[in-house]
Amino acid sequence: MSKVPALNGLFETSLYVADPDRSARFYESLCGFSEVDRSDRLIALAVADRQLLLLFKKGASIKSPYPAHDGQGELHLAFAIPATDLAAWETRLREHGVAVVERRQWPRGGISLYFRDPDGHLIELATPGVWTVY
Repeated sequence: MSKVPALNGLFETSLYVADPDRSARFYESLCGFSEVDRSDRLIALAVADRQLLLLFKKGASIKSPYPAHDGQGELHLAFAIPATDLAAWETRLREHGVAVVERRQWPRGGISLYFRDPDGHLIELATPGVWTVY
């Protein structure tokens, strides 16, 4: 069996949204992400160095020149934050009128803040100590 070739991390992740412009404004305003590309089916936001959040219009990628994909329901993703910025994020969410639906202390010491985006996706801000690898 051959050796597993290298992976350089998670490059992009996708959410499927009703209104990509509305979702982009939400993430740009709340998180400071910046738009790096757009088309009739998606808006790509820069999250961090070499990391993208793709906001696909629901159903727009089912019949396109690309491999078909779409998503339904309330999806989940998490952003890593430094533990020292936890209080600042709690303040920022409050200032933007975003309700924290849960604040969880994990057995390894990490803390997660959960909130919903405009499409109901569950977004997590997680400090180190959530998983053995983080």
